[in-house]
Amino acid sequence: MKLDPAPFHHQSARAAATARAYWAHAADGVRLRVGHLSDGPCGTVLLLPGRTEYLEKYGEAAREFAARGFGVVALDYRGQGLADRLLPDQTVGHVEHFSDYQLDARVLVAFAEAADLPRPWFGLGHSLGGAILLRALISGMPVSAAVFSAPMWRINMAGMLYPVAWLLGWIAHATQMDGWVTPGTSRRTYVREADPGDNLLTSDPDMILFMRGHLEAVDGLDLGGPSVPWLYRAMVECRSFRRIRSLPVPSLTFAPSEDRIVRTDAMYELVKRWPNAQIRNVDDGRHETMMETPARRRRFFDESAAFFDAHR
Repeated sequence: MKLDPAPFHHQSARAAATARAYWAHAADGVRLRVGHLSDGPCGTVLLLPGRTEYLEKYGEAAREFAARGFGVVALDYRGQGLADRLLPDQTVGHVEHFSDYQLDARVLVAFAEAADLPRPWFGLGHSLGGAILLRALISGMPVSAAVFSAPMWRINMAGMLYPVAWLLGWIAHATQMDGWVTPGTSRRTYVREADPGDNLLTSDPDMILFMRGHLEAVDGLDLGGPSVPWLYRAMVECRSFRRIRSLPVPSLTFAPSEDRIVRTDAMYELVKRWPNAQIRNVDDGRHETMMETPARRRRFFDESAAFFDAHR
């Protein structure tokens, strides 16, 4: 695996001093940024972030796992972070085929193999990363257990909007209207405009400021709403999950009770069908449990580490 040094911005990440990043290429030539964020003797967490996210956002989370004995590696997917953007308008989130994210996930596994990172390995997927991780597990990702944080197994929107989204999405997908940003979203990064005290991501105002600090410190991290074709392709992927009847590895899912970005009922429905799956309600939690209030963050890392420990 060919790796070249890539920038990692410690000044905004709250990461371990040893955290570092590399450029790597997916099988189709797209350049990604892979991060070795922390080390631990008990195993390694392969972290798949959410849409719009990037390595620096998980510097502090990686330190939390390191304090519990686990190392963390993560990556910037195609179309976000400092990875290659796929449209001339780089403010619009986009992917040509949803299955392309699996090429990116394989780069993360290849990196862990090339670095001979401590085993066992564990999967962790947040939001979009939860959808990518689910598909990767079905395809044989070599992990012993998986944790899902508010996984994107169904996108939250008003019931009357689903038929409209399917129709407009299919048209945009079929005609390759890739620059058409999803109605109701903006080309501006949500974190820049969100009210720290009242937003969709976290009930901890300091964490919104933490995320905003990344964007102010590092040029090129900003990303606005997804393209309409991206939304359509994501909805098709989420619909396919209804056919899944079990997971090949044990899983633990955190479902925030106040999540308005993804559907928590889809989490409960899928977990109910999987005999080796557990789910935890995050009372009054918003979408990003790893960026929530200190008590909710502590619970997430404590319970995730205990779950990984139980499946070593």
